[in-house]
Amino acid sequence: MSDYSGLKEKIQQRERIEENLKDVKYKIVVMSGKGGVGKSTVTTGLATAIVSSGLSAGIIDSDMHGPSIPKLLGVDNLRGTIQGDDKYIYPLEINKNLKIISLDLLVDNKDTPIIWRGPLKMKMISDFLEKVKWGTLDFLLFDLPPGTGDEPLSIAQTLPSVDGVIIVTTPQEVALHSVRKSIRFAQELKMPILGIVENMSGFICPHCNKSVEIFGRGKTKKTAEEFGIRFLGEIPLDPKISENGDKGIITDFSDKDPVSVKSILSITNSIIEILKKHS
Repeated sequence: MSDYSGLKEKIQQRERIEENLKDVKYKIVVMSGKGGVGKSTVTTGLATAIVSSGLSAGIIDSDMHGPSIPKLLGVDNLRGTIQGDDKYIYPLEINKNLKIISLDLLVDNKDTPIIWRGPLKMKMISDFLEKVKWGTLDFLLFDLPPGTGDEPLSIAQTLPSVDGVIIVTTPQEVALHSVRKSIRFAQELKMPILGIVENMSGFICPHCNKSVEIFGRGKTKKTAEEFGIRFLGEIPLDPKISENGDKGIITDFSDKDPVSVKSILSITNSIIEILKKHS
């Protein structure tokens, strides 16, 4: 009887999530094999590039222990201001076309550690899916913590459908070693992979404008080819992007001069076109 009750609750929860997200056009998971590859920076870059294209986007910061989306978007000073009622939690609106939810916005102190085991993390992710009122969105991006643990598994098993997975890496062999696990994870859970993004792909010298391949080159593309998935593009190291993230300044995508901005826009446009073709 308990097994039946558990199954019934899972089905009902899935139906509630499906109903809550019915007006979200595309649900995209952004993941990485290891930490330190700039995945959250890429997620915010993609979301703000989507908004600059005239579309709407939301971000679910699914990293319970190291949430960074509010900091990157300059709203970490608004923690504790998330509103809710008996039925819904309302995401923070950065502007009319960009919404976010993060555990970092639900705690009063930025230094408070989240000392949770799997069940509590899974419950919070379920609440983000079921109880956060996203409304109508073109894109909902899930910024996952690195690896293939509780949070990625919870998203994969709880979401009624995923429209695509974007895997972020850096060019080093040690990062690509972990990326292979992320690819297998997505494949085993039947989540379609949109492709791989190579972040920190060379450094553009501000003096001579030449690219310096600090971490090497070509291995990410080769890994994508080996697995038969798309190589979505490269984003070079850009001190301005890093500085903006530290200050919580949203990248100006109307300024198309920096190579990094062009790269993020190109990757975003490719993702939009891929999804349109498969709609």
